[in-house]
Amino acid sequence: MDLFIETLVAVAIIGVGLAMDAFAVSICDGITINRLTKGKATIIALTFGLMQGLMPLIGYLIGSLFYKYIESFDHWIAFGLLGFIGGKMLYEGIKSMKLCEVPVPKEFSYKKVLVQGVATSIDALMVGVTLCSMTMGLVVGGFDYSIFVEVGVIAVITFAICIVGILLGKVIYKLINCKYAIAEVIGGLILIGIGLKILIEHLVS
Repeated sequence: MDLFIETLVAVAIIGVGLAMDAFAVSICDGITINRLTKGKATIIALTFGLMQGLMPLIGYLIGSLFYKYIESFDHWIAFGLLGFIGGKMLYEGIKSMKLCEVPVPKEFSYKKVLVQGVATSIDALMVGVTLCSMTMGLVVGGFDYSIFVEVGVIAVITFAICIVGILLGKVIYKLINCKYAIAEVIGGLILIGIGLKILIEHLVS
């Protein structure tokens, strides 16, 4: 049970880090989309959540095929991937804050929401590979169900964070300007921190 809780917390933290891109975009949508109803806001958050859960599942399935060959250095892979993703988010967040461009009002579009969902979840595809080295011990009938709990947690966290992001964008409206870029900086720092945690834990064990 201790392993279950520890892994769940780690996945939740990863989920928060991954959701920061979607959070930033959600704030932008809350600020810039005209006549954004509760239904449309839910669709945006649900799309982001589903894509954020689907991508690591795909990454996990791909990574699990090769895990036995990379088990001895998987922690370095996790550190490299999360460090790269986090660094990229950190760089883009700082760059956005420097540009500080005010978004132009736009109309709601299902196509654009789907594109945003895919774009903000691409990084989660690589993170899914690192989930191969984590376990919750949910083995039933010889099948490990841990990954489905992990991606479910990531999806739910992303959905909730995006709802908050959209509401935040609607409330503060023009006052936010480019400050949503701070979310990317926070997300980048979280992912880099998780990468360091995984590396240190494996090196000292």
